[in-house]
Amino acid sequence: MPEMDHKTAKVIALCGKGGVGKTSLSAITVRILTQNPNNRVLAIDADPAVGLSTALGIEVNKTVDDIRSDLVSWLEGKTSGSKAELLNQLEYEMFSALEEVDNLAFLAIGRPEKAGCYCKINEILKDIIAAMVDNFDYVVIDGEAGVEQVNRRVMERVSHLILVSDASKKGLNVVQTIMDVSAKAIEYEQVGLIVNRLRGQDEMESLNVPSELNCLGWVPEDDTIRSCDIQGASILEIPDSVAVDAAKNCLSMLALPGLHAGT
Repeated sequence: MPEMDHKTAKVIALCGKGGVGKTSLSAITVRILTQNPNNRVLAIDADPAVGLSTALGIEVNKTVDDIRSDLVSWLEGKTSGSKAELLNQLEYEMFSALEEVDNLAFLAIGRPEKAGCYCKINEILKDIIAAMVDNFDYVVIDGEAGVEQVNRRVMERVSHLILVSDASKKGLNVVQTIMDVSAKAIEYEQVGLIVNRLRGQDEMESLNVPSELNCLGWVPEDDTIRSCDIQGASILEIPDSVAVDAAKNCLSMLALPGLHAGT
């Protein structure tokens, strides 16, 4: 397979209400993409709960917010500083924060520990993350509930926005709200909804899903994934399951290049 253009990496952000299985679905997406050894994949955990690392079986030693906090302390002791100085201070630490396993790299954004607005720092960190993206074919972002948090703390460009909901009215209302604010909050090329943890086609057909959400399909409740969650096992290491197969079908609706190994 010819190498992809790494300057146009596909950036996939998954967003939705807490508790709908967004992190598990993010991990499944990473699993599917990394099964093609030609894909270089960066997984970014942008949820302060930092659950994606557990789902992928990756130990986090330093988060972006750890680096931000250290930088804030450093800046508080300085009267001035150029952007070049800040970049020199940050670049090594940011790349060293990457955890790498085979064709997968992982970066955790973490939870802000200092109150206040550090817009200059956030912009510099986003610049560095944007530079990292050029080294990968795919970036998968496990976002907070709202995509505006991805914009503020991670990056401004997303090629594919995946909305995740369960069958609840509340979950569907949240993704509708995300959809409504996304046009102003972040740039994206395609958007689609995955309805997660359903108990069958009848349940899917009973839902009133607005057509503008572009439903990609649904993923069933899966005992294999549930056991992974309970045990803290890596979704990368389990056998294929009904949830993984269904997620593949949903992602195939986005016509992502290099989705399957050997194709």
